[in-house]
Amino acid sequence: MNKVILMGRLTRDPDVRYTTGENPLAIARYTLAVDRRFHKDGEATADFISCVVFGRAAEFAEKYFRQGMRVLVSGRIQTGSYTNKEGQRVYTTDIIADELNVKEVKFADDVESFISYSFKPQLRTVGPKYGKLLGGIRTALAQINGSKAMNELKTNGVLVLDIDGNKVELTEEDLLIETAQTEGYVTESEGETAVVLDTNLTPELIEEGFVREIISKVQTMRKEAGFEVMDKIRVSVKDNDKIIETMKANEAEIKSEVLAEEVVYGETNGYVKEWNINKEHVTLGVTKL
Repeated sequence: MNKVILMGRLTRDPDVRYTTGENPLAIARYTLAVDRRFHKDGEATADFISCVVFGRAAEFAEKYFRQGMRVLVSGRIQTGSYTNKEGQRVYTTDIIADELNVKEVKFADDVESFISYSFKPQLRTVGPKYGKLLGGIRTALAQINGSKAMNELKTNGVLVLDIDGNKVELTEEDLLIETAQTEGYVTESEGETAVVLDTNLTPELIEEGFVREIISKVQTMRKEAGFEVMDKIRVSVKDNDKIIETMKANEAEIKSEVLAEEVVYGETNGYVKEWNINKEHVTLGVTKL
């Protein structure tokens, strides 16, 4: 199995180019700086890995990826070689990215509407410092506005409470902090940056999911059939009305992504394979033109 998952920072903005022809294909190249788990001599080190992505994913990278951003890439390793101007043979290794399951990126100043915080006292540290006030601290923390408290903690380094007229100052080490996520959203944070994924599925997103899976299956068949990257093909499909209707409704996009000149419905020819796409069984065929 040839499968790679990387997380790193972009060393520069993606270099995006388009092929010529009736259906131009976007090709994006960028380099990821991926931190190594073990550091040499106590200093952080990184590997710089070249990545290539095609089609809509390349257009997405062109629109949203910027130098310094942390991104997640899933794909496969591809090796190659070429002869440079000096007549020397140069060997290359790239990651061909094939998954980018993000519909849209929106930037916001805060994520309070997606995350809530709850606090409990860390008995190991709060007990010795505040003793008899521990019960009042526990009650106050249970009733506090979690988002405002977290903002105060991040801004000032301490959370200040008034417990029966006594000033109580709690640092992050004094607190057990739990996060709760709004239903339908998944959040992840690192330092001052937080990422929120909207996982609510609309009919439009479900259809897009089918389209991406169909494209992925056709791309896999291209590779298995031994076609070159820029070969034009004919796609054929049968045995599933739902998949056929989805392909008809999104034919232009599918043709553009897989470099197909036409799609034939109700029959298959060329290299043929049966697939299970989101529990829908279908037969696809690809033919080199």
